[in-house]
Amino acid sequence: MGVLLRFDGERTAGGTVGDLVYARIRTDILFGHLAPGERLRLDEASRRYGASVGTMRELLSRLASEGLVVAEGQRGFQVAPASPSEFREVAALRLLLEGHGLSLSFAAGDLDWESRVVAAHHKLAVLESRMLAGTGTDLTQIRQADREFHRALISACGSRVLMETYASVHDRYLRYLTIAVLFRGEISVGEHADLLDCALRRDARRATDILQLHIGSCVEHALADGTPDWAGRRERSPGGLKAPKTAAASAPKPRKRTSP
Repeated sequence: MGVLLRFDGERTAGGTVGDLVYARIRTDILFGHLAPGERLRLDEASRRYGASVGTMRELLSRLASEGLVVAEGQRGFQVAPASPSEFREVAALRLLLEGHGLSLSFAAGDLDWESRVVAAHHKLAVLESRMLAGTGTDLTQIRQADREFHRALISACGSRVLMETYASVHDRYLRYLTIAVLFRGEISVGEHADLLDCALRRDARRATDILQLHIGSCVEHALADGTPDWAGRRERSPGGLKAPKTAAASAPKPRKRTSP
């Protein structure tokens, strides 16, 4: 039996060639290798990803149902366009889902849940520290670790539907962070530490307030200093992305944590 390794580190038993190609295309969209609005012609995509035209049509239709691809009738498909207004909508939906998940998870979480949260935060904090120190960590690694941490926070919510819906919405949010090439540096580091502190204290109300600041500040900072090129024609370095923007000077300061 095959095993599919998705971009976020999750393994799915029974992975087929179609599963692997689906994961590759999805990752390319989320991390900017396929730009918003880019045409996905079936014959070209088939050669690029090593799958038949029929398989490509099925996979792109599946991605269209997730809002990552748009079907163009007889003309094929294109990567879903991006806009500031949709970014705000996706961010608001993420906040709604994650805030609800935090309340449920904090109430039901046990020691195993705490261990998952602490481990996920440790990985994220190490990568963020390396990014701040300029020691080679890239934004893709941080995005993956960030997703793992936020998912761990709500992982004890007890709702499979909530987790699946949240994962889809969060990935659409992640795509916008990639478009904006955004890393808020020490501000984001402090907010993640505050969320960990709230989790260990089971303080869902404060965690929701911090989450609102965390998401809202990301959106506002991404849109404040000139709108990114939502069509995807971003300046690319040899490594594939512009140097990350940071918001240490302009973003709100994280709340000061209190001692136990």
